[in-house]
Amino acid sequence: MGKALYLDCGSGISGDMTVAALLDLGASEERLRAALATLPVADEFQVAVSRVSKNGLAAVDFDVQLDAAHENHDHDMHWLFGHLEGEEDHLGPDCHGHDHLGPDCHGHDHEHPHHHAHRTLADVTQIIDASGLSDGAKQSALLVFSKLAEAEATVHGSTPQEVHFHEVGATDSIVDICSVAVCLDDLGVTDVIVPSLAEGRGTIRCAHGIMPIPVPAVTALCQAAGILLERVPVTGELVTPTGAAIVAALRTSETLPARYRIQATGTGAGKRAYQGCSEVLRAMLIEPAEGTMPASHPDDQPGHHVIKLETDIDDCTGEALGYTIQLLMAEGAREAHATPILMKKGRPGWQLEVICDAANEEHLCDLIFQNTTTIGIRSTGMQRKPLPRRLSSVETPFGTIATKVVTLPDGTERTYPEYDSVVEACQRSGASFQDVFRAAQS
Repeated sequence: MGKALYLDCGSGISGDMTVAALLDLGASEERLRAALATLPVADEFQVAVSRVSKNGLAAVDFDVQLDAAHENHDHDMHWLFGHLEGEEDHLGPDCHGHDHLGPDCHGHDHEHPHHHAHRTLADVTQIIDASGLSDGAKQSALLVFSKLAEAEATVHGSTPQEVHFHEVGATDSIVDICSVAVCLDDLGVTDVIVPSLAEGRGTIRCAHGIMPIPVPAVTALCQAAGILLERVPVTGELVTPTGAAIVAALRTSETLPARYRIQATGTGAGKRAYQGCSEVLRAMLIEPAEGTMPASHPDDQPGHHVIKLETDIDDCTGEALGYTIQLLMAEGAREAHATPILMKKGRPGWQLEVICDAANEEHLCDLIFQNTTTIGIRSTGMQRKPLPRRLSSVETPFGTIATKVVTLPDGTERTYPEYDSVVEACQRSGASFQDVFRAAQS
């Protein structure tokens, strides 16, 4: 069964902080290093993982160390946040890590020569595709870079295919993003919950001049993905373009379940200390309590894009098909069902249909191939038009029953007892399902 990850971004988010938090959460450092060693740029960097204390909090630090030929001086805080001769000293303190600039900042001027790899989305895709990362990790990493490309295209009035990555196309940023994808895959995470991002204030220097925080790439990413920003009284950049892209690409919900259990906690350290800010990213693996659901969900809004997977099968047992449907639902499918069909040459068969999010498509296809006899799957993009819903509850003679309240277009509401909550009440009271269900409806 997939796991739900909650990212508490009260001190912002960056690529290296996310990797560090996931490692502290339990992702395998050994498997991460093995995966990174397969990148075509593996000879350009080393990674260091250490335990540190950040404002009194125990945390993990993840640092990508580039060789001399590829060092991009992204840790030169005087250039980023200091002042050059003749400039007023009005810039804020350090950002979190190596991805603090972004696709909107195209390298540095002649007064401070930095060397950045100027890569296109096709270049980055070629690097990731040629690696030994799992299919799921590759898909997640490419999705993050596609969001960055879309943001840069918005900022510069270009197209995702034409734009050139600069700082986020450098080797250290590629390593950060691939590392996040590998760790999520290793942990078995299928749901990522991020309610909001805390962002600082002030300015940061880019080649285009002094930019306000949040920088244009972060602004474009948050606008496109509907990410809620919370401005906090901290001078400095808390949300980096890579951090914002990770959330834009991989977040599946902005709302925590009404009740949940914490299974594990991880803390990732940033690279500097801020006044009034812990400067750590906290990650939690959580388990929603039975019968609960988020009060709202960003994907429940009209126009949410989903994928329909479909395959016709004539030589698979009912038991195998039933198990596959159960497995698909446990691994994050929105819906899965099988319909009897009459196939060519009069053969009876089944049509398996699965509705899922685009980020989960490859994983669910793998499950179908592994657990059924199909030799091919069709994939179609679709738009969901769900009705708004919220979690509620009612009191009955059999105890409290969780309900789902759906709002119709005319504003009227329908209430449905939650199956798991009804079953729990039946087991607790010894009453029949129909008795409890009708009591909740009434």
